[in-house]
Amino acid sequence: MPSKHAPNILTFGEAMTMFVAESSGSLAEVEHFRRRIAGADTNVAIGLARLGFHVAWLSRVGADGFGEFIRQTLEQEGLDCRYLTTDPTHPTGLLFKERAAGGEDPRVSYFRNGSAASQLSRSDADNLDLSALKHLHATGIPPALSDSARDLSHHLLQEARAAGASISFDPNLRPSLWRSEGEMRDTLNHLAAQADWVLPGLAEGRLLTGQDTPEGISDFYLERGASAVVIKLGPDGGYYRGTLGGREETFNVPGFAVAEVVDTVGAGDAFAVGTVSALLDGLDPRQAVLRGNLLGAEAVKVIGDMEGLPDRQRLKALTATYPEIFA
Repeated sequence: MPSKHAPNILTFGEAMTMFVAESSGSLAEVEHFRRRIAGADTNVAIGLARLGFHVAWLSRVGADGFGEFIRQTLEQEGLDCRYLTTDPTHPTGLLFKERAAGGEDPRVSYFRNGSAASQLSRSDADNLDLSALKHLHATGIPPALSDSARDLSHHLLQEARAAGASISFDPNLRPSLWRSEGEMRDTLNHLAAQADWVLPGLAEGRLLTGQDTPEGISDFYLERGASAVVIKLGPDGGYYRGTLGGREETFNVPGFAVAEVVDTVGAGDAFAVGTVSALLDGLDPRQAVLRGNLLGAEAVKVIGDMEGLPDRQRLKALTATYPEIFA
């Protein structure tokens, strides 16, 4: 635990122990794996902690070696795990990931049904200290895990709003976890409407809103209460539309060229880390999207979901290589 003081940023969701194939081929053929942790929510939490923010993580893990591995890893990354509960009756979720070739998305097999994190509920927030809370980052994964975790998601966004904190929301669609597409769409759009900054991918935005263009997707969420919408466009960069600091803006920011794409998983989370951290640093929206693009590009250069996320020193070095962009 990095501090006894109340955290400034709160994140929540499911962290899983991940086994990444050390050679290419189907999981049926691979014999050797490397153990890591995975989870979109923890990727963002780790990224923000590496940049020096006091980030608390709310979740559940099983009373098993995998859960202890997750706790130790998160604490080593500087996360405040005071709200991480060890569940004695449900296991830690697992996943196995193939080694993809040629920049393709790797295939993943999940073992998360009945996981400890799926048992998250409103009671897990009973002892929250929000006295110093400045920001809540949420995704669409916790509400997909179970009805009780969905209730917790709504509750935490309401509590953060009441505490005067800003809220970012990344849909992070997991259609296979939902009972229906309609339920997924309605739930996530309701949560997004409670956020200040909404960060969908282009395909996600199209599915959730029924709009085809970045402009249409952005207007959908702005009309429902968001202050800004930042759309992830993959290699093409990012699109921004919104009003922050009293100034209404709309613009595209091109992505950064990557010579070799190694692993695409976690790129969207890295984009969220860059964008959210920059806004929390007080930078303007254009600089925020630029940082999001930069970190997204760095993420695809390495194996692993969060290994490419920089600390402050590394971020400073990265931006220094583009003096004409990062003024």
